[in-house]
Amino acid sequence: MSPRQILFVLWFLALAGVEAMAAPACVTSIDELRKVLGDQRASLQWEETSMDDGKPLVVSIFESKGALVLEFVKTKEGLWAEGSGAICGAGANFEISFDKNQLRMGPASGWLLRSLLGQGGKFTLTRLSADQLRIATSGWSGTFVPKPK
Repeated sequence: MSPRQILFVLWFLALAGVEAMAAPACVTSIDELRKVLGDQRASLQWEETSMDDGKPLVVSIFESKGALVLEFVKTKEGLWAEGSGAICGAGANFEISFDKNQLRMGPASGWLLRSLLGQGGKFTLTRLSADQLRIATSGWSGTFVPKPK
């Protein structure tokens, strides 16, 4: 190999390494999620603090059939929405996207949420601090704290 070819190979490998590092890490298990978060005791149940109706959403994260599930339950009303998929890193945030077959709307979801997410959607999870999380999707966002056990 010529020096020029060696430089090209090294440049290509370096570029491939940068691309691999930039690719978002997607996880489908609780162990992987906790590893990506760097917190082996990260809460898996969060309670909304930003609601204005006195009925906080409770978000639970659990594993089912090789995927992570986000379940949103509206206090005193029941299931709001539930979706399964992979949680992927997106900069300082995490995202989970659902197509219409992965997202189930519950009886507690209103017509606006059903129309916005009827064909699927994406939820962005942003850790504001060790014990505060913002979850957002089209037309809605909420602030959450770990649910007391």
